Amino acid sequence: MESTRIFPPLYKSTENAAKDRLAFIHVLERLKTQKRTGWVNHKIPNAESISDHMYRMAVMAMLCEDNALDMSKCVMMAVVHDLAEAQVGDIAPREGIPKAEKHKLEAEAMHNFVHDMLHNSPAAQKIFELWQEYEDGTSAEARFVKDLDRFEMASQALEYERRHATDLQPFFESSIPKLQHQQIQGWGQDLLLERDQNLLEEK
Repeated sequence: MESTRIFPPLYKSTENAAKDRLAFIHVLERLKTQKRTGWVNHKIPNAESISDHMYRMAVMAMLCEDNALDMSKCVMMAVVHDLAEAQVGDIAPREGIPKAEKHKLEAEAMHNFVHDMLHNSPAAQKIFELWQEYEDGTSAEARFVKDLDRFEMASQALEYERRHATDLQPFFESSIPKLQHQQIQGWGQDLLLERDQNLLEEK
């Protein structure tokens, strides 16, 4: 399937730090209004936004019981991991955009935010470092947050199944078996048990 997605033009810096910073803040609003593509494709009414997803991930990161992880870093990483989607949107696999092209588009968006809107400030550099660390997936924190990403999606799928009496099995199959962190694996099993119980009660 060839993508028909239209990307907005990248921001051009005015060289005025205050104006460019406000432009970044306004771009963030897109995350509050843009629906997550997977739910839209499954015709879920009033689907969650990108920022809805990231917010719950951030709160879940605060429930981390692994003292070997930097919880503050996990919370911040959860908040910024989908930041590029403010520019490129939530690109789903079925759109036919190759993974390498998707990463290139997202990296360009992050560069635009960091350099043209936030003037490479220390805060901007921190945001980019957290995003890049998540993308690379090489740190324990990045892998933990990736598990939160998967688990949050599965949690949302269960909530939509209950609310709309629909079957969202593919969302569980693509998330729960991939969980790696012991704590989140446990959460995943708890979620599946709850789902099984819901199905029994519906019969």
